[in-house]
Amino acid sequence: MITFTDIKKAKENLEGIINKTSITHAPILSTDANAQVFLKKENLQLTGSFKIRGAFNKIASLNDEEKKAGVVAASAGNHAQGLAYSAKYFNCKATIFMPESTPLTKVSGVKSYGATVVLKGANYDESYEAATKFAKENNKEFIHTFADDKVIAGQGTIAIEIIEECEDLESLIVPIGGGGLISGAAIAAKALNPNIKIIGVQASGASAMKDSFEMHIATNSKSVRTIADGIAVRDVTPMMLDYVLEYVDEIVEVEEQEIANAILFLLEKQKLVVEG
Repeated sequence: MITFTDIKKAKENLEGIINKTSITHAPILSTDANAQVFLKKENLQLTGSFKIRGAFNKIASLNDEEKKAGVVAASAGNHAQGLAYSAKYFNCKATIFMPESTPLTKVSGVKSYGATVVLKGANYDESYEAATKFAKENNKEFIHTFADDKVIAGQGTIAIEIIEECEDLESLIVPIGGGGLISGAAIAAKALNPNIKIIGVQASGASAMKDSFEMHIATNSKSVRTIADGIAVRDVTPMMLDYVLEYVDEIVEVEEQEIANAILFLLEKQKLVVEG
């Protein structure tokens, strides 16, 4: 497992590359929850999400030969854009496999950074299978969207930034797809303050990690169906379950209507356009 030292190293790699996104108070949510609630605005990150953190940290760790050969990834969109930007920065060719249902805006975003996009599969996991096969056949480095230590370390830098501004943080609430974000954030948060409670949130239409967390064994979903396309992950990677079992305190599940209501709430009350 990675350590807090790995996350601090990732933070150094990201200096001058990413935006240190703002943390803002959410007054209406705070009143409703009877607590002080803050939002970390990673939707305002350079490529629109936190994913650039892990992608950039991973490519930064490759040697010159690996960079020259090119990189491959599978992504529903956010990892793809982060990786495409990072590959362009390092003058490294990127090939991204995306589900056929990926929104056009995300496909266009990836292409705008010069990456090659291949639409393949009905969901992330089917795209992943095609991407890993392509990478192996063409001797290219496959960069996993979450099950990679360098990627996890990059995502963990978010928690350092949060706690630098909110030293007395009691709970950190994090969405879960494959588990990379919550794993990195939890490791960093617990290293800085072991008393912080780490709460994961999954969509009911893609709840494999919650099921696995409760059963203590990797359990895959037969299918995924959710408006939250960025966390629509069907299968649980045992490596990621180990991280979650070690560092996460609780996982809750939300229904589709709750997710839709949250998108509208943030738009109306916080003036934020946030995906599911």
